[in-house]
Amino acid sequence: MRIALLGGTGDIGEGLALRWAYDTDHDVIVGSREADRAAAKADEYETELDSRGVDVDIAGLANDEAAARADVVVLAVPAYHLADTIEAVADEVDENTIFVSPAVGMKRDEDGFHYNRPGAGSVTELAAGAAPDDVPVVGAFHNLPAARLANLDADLGIDTVVVGDDEDAVDFVSELAGDIEGLRPVDGGPLANAAEIEAITPLLINVAKYNDGMHDLGVEFR
Repeated sequence: MRIALLGGTGDIGEGLALRWAYDTDHDVIVGSREADRAAAKADEYETELDSRGVDVDIAGLANDEAAARADVVVLAVPAYHLADTIEAVADEVDENTIFVSPAVGMKRDEDGFHYNRPGAGSVTELAAGAAPDDVPVVGAFHNLPAARLANLDADLGIDTVVVGDDEDAVDFVSELAGDIEGLRPVDGGPLANAAEIEAITPLLINVAKYNDGMHDLGVEFR
């Protein structure tokens, strides 16, 4: 399986790239608006994995080239870049491609972080509205602690809620999520439920901020 992480040089992109390259045999492609930056980050990830005895090739490409080579495209970019990123790669994907959106819209004030719900209903639904009609969009990986994800010495033991209107695409992304050791996919229903999931992220950040020793929080459902 070929997984492209657009924005793969950022925090969530880094964690997912490292975990998939470390735990699975999937081909990982790091995407960025600048090909040189993507290539440099891919080299960094390869060096980290090599230090752990994992010999793997990670490609680093411009976003459009990365999307063109992938079966699954993870849109690991901030919410305010999401629509532009999709538009930039739309001609490189087809009905056999799946988009995955982990983006969350947030705003910050002196009290903490707050969910910034877009007019589309959720950021995941915003992605679905921007995507080509024949490309399914799945929401996943919204509430993952980026630093913990990127630390391969850390046990995850957390869940990710997966939402989408295309059942086959949801099942496919759930399998990819479950391939990461310690990450359990949980079905959250259709895209209309994405806002409730996205809104958990600022809650986790605020709890971490106001409580000592509770950084890098994740969610586990029991």
